[in-house]
Amino acid sequence: MPNPAVAYLTQIAQLSPGLIDFIESRIKTKHYPKKTLVQKAGQISENIYFVESGILRCFYKKDDREISNWFMSEGDVIISVKSFYQRIPSLEYIEALENSELHYLSFTDLQHIYYNFPEFNLIGRILTERYYILSEERNYTMRFNSAVERFKILKKSYPEIINRVQAKYIASYLGITEETLSRIKID
Repeated sequence: MPNPAVAYLTQIAQLSPGLIDFIESRIKTKHYPKKTLVQKAGQISENIYFVESGILRCFYKKDDREISNWFMSEGDVIISVKSFYQRIPSLEYIEALENSELHYLSFTDLQHIYYNFPEFNLIGRILTERYYILSEERNYTMRFNSAVERFKILKKSYPEIINRVQAKYIASYLGITEETLSRIKID
């Protein structure tokens, strides 16, 4: 049975047997207990992760506040984008909010794949497009919608976040206080 990350990639595009063999020989799996940091600010992001189970959040620290930027769960790819691709220290943290199982490849292995298996460039492009579109949707939602509208969009598009993530992290993600979130949920 293929690794779940390989199975995910083959749903996007066909992989050659050589590419499947390479990925399966290089991919690693790690279990992160709840509240464990997968990535710390100040470190260079060395790996790209596929979430088999669990939910994670990315956040920044400003003064003494944590500002949630995104949440990822089963079937998502996690990466500290700027740090990973530019090989610079990350500004963000990535934390497991539940016990999580992640499969990952190193930056070096991913570059090897792009260079030696050109068919993977299609997968890379499709994933980049997918996550760039999600980023644009989030930016639009945050800039042009009220707090109530932002919550409704989140609840409709990602109900698992509402059910699995603590209110303080959701409030931070929406750019509101916990009290405001509590009032919105009641209405």
